[in-house]
Amino acid sequence: MRKAVQKTASNLLAFALIFMLLLSGCSIQTPEQAQKDAELAAQAAAAANGAEVKGEPASGGMPGPSEPQNSAIDPNKSYACTLYIECGSVLNNTDKLAPNKARVVPASGVIYGQQTVSFYEGESVFDVLLREMQRNGIQMEYVNTPGYNSGYIRGIGNLYELDCGELSGWQFSVNGWSPNYGPSRYQLQSGDRIVWHYTCNLGQDWG
Repeated sequence: MRKAVQKTASNLLAFALIFMLLLSGCSIQTPEQAQKDAELAAQAAAAANGAEVKGEPASGGMPGPSEPQNSAIDPNKSYACTLYIECGSVLNNTDKLAPNKARVVPASGVIYGQQTVSFYEGESVFDVLLREMQRNGIQMEYVNTPGYNSGYIRGIGNLYELDCGELSGWQFSVNGWSPNYGPSRYQLQSGDRIVWHYTCNLGQDWG
């Protein structure tokens, strides 16, 4: 009987020790996990390249998102807009820049000088960016984010999110206004002015 009690007590003690180890293990985070958490947080805060509202669009209104799957592209109707891509904020935050990225940052802070480009009715900011980067041989990497129903721009010109601090990445504005939804959901209108900004502080360092 005494042996049975001792065995039961030993089992309970062993279980308690294992449980405590599991609890303590839950609080341990590797550097890789911490980096991934920071990346996910930055992506969520940027809302798939959208940002908090800045300024007002030229029309005086704020266009709502247009879901890509509901947008019919008409190749028979062509319009013009302007596109500009800059990373000037990096020049003011070189202390945060990853050492191997200094070579990809233009001295002017401009990756793609402002140009007038064409688009078809129903196309989005994402469509224009993808086509013009391919047309001009400028590196671009993106992922589809189902939660935001939009493409998410990870890198342009080999300058990626997190390359200049944990809050860095690409965001866009149209006519001086930055929507809080992704570029695949912004349907373009004739005369729109698209600017892609590289931010080092979730959009607080431009506009």
